[in-house]
Amino acid sequence: MTTKERYAKVLDWFAREMPAPQTELHYDTPFHLLVSVILSAQCTDKRVNIVTPPLFEAYPDAESMSKASREEIFEYIKSVSYPNNKSRSLLGAAKTIVEEFGGEVPDNIDDLMRIPGVGRKTANVMLAVVWNRSAMAVDTHVFRVSERIGLTNGSKNPLQTEKTLIKYIPEADVPRAHHWLILHGRYVCKARRPDCLNCGLTPWCRYYSEGTRTASPGKE
Repeated sequence: MTTKERYAKVLDWFAREMPAPQTELHYDTPFHLLVSVILSAQCTDKRVNIVTPPLFEAYPDAESMSKASREEIFEYIKSVSYPNNKSRSLLGAAKTIVEEFGGEVPDNIDDLMRIPGVGRKTANVMLAVVWNRSAMAVDTHVFRVSERIGLTNGSKNPLQTEKTLIKYIPEADVPRAHHWLILHGRYVCKARRPDCLNCGLTPWCRYYSEGTRTASPGKE
């Protein structure tokens, strides 16, 4: 099977099974999503969604959050991972958005990456989810699942994975593909126990075809 054939089959399956995938983070505005993505680093979306409603009630926009103290923000997010670092990032992000971008989250990768707490992955999430751009955010799920299926071959880092996926996935499908790979990695192709018995991608999966089959109907 060629790489192009594998991509075609995998993408076709995802399109049929998940025609309209969405982020599992709850948000109303680009600023809310940015805050949620920053908080989600090494933390579950479920936990972030518990934390953000009172946080957004207190600080509904960058302007209001920019006037808070780090300690005040910390109190709202202390149950997430690395709350000290993230409270600093959120305050810095809010101030930068107000001072440099007029209170609005910028819609290009260069400006987004000038914001504290925003790396390439977070910037690409914003571009794909908010503005439906052809941007591929590579987190641990995307990196792992792409390599297992065979969409990438020996990728050494997220940027290499991103470039390969962008090369082969049709531009219009990239925003959806970001969600497809994340959700598949979160619920089926798990890190420690991939649930191959309940995976519809096995006919085209390199991991499965090479004999590294793992049946794991139980939870991780």
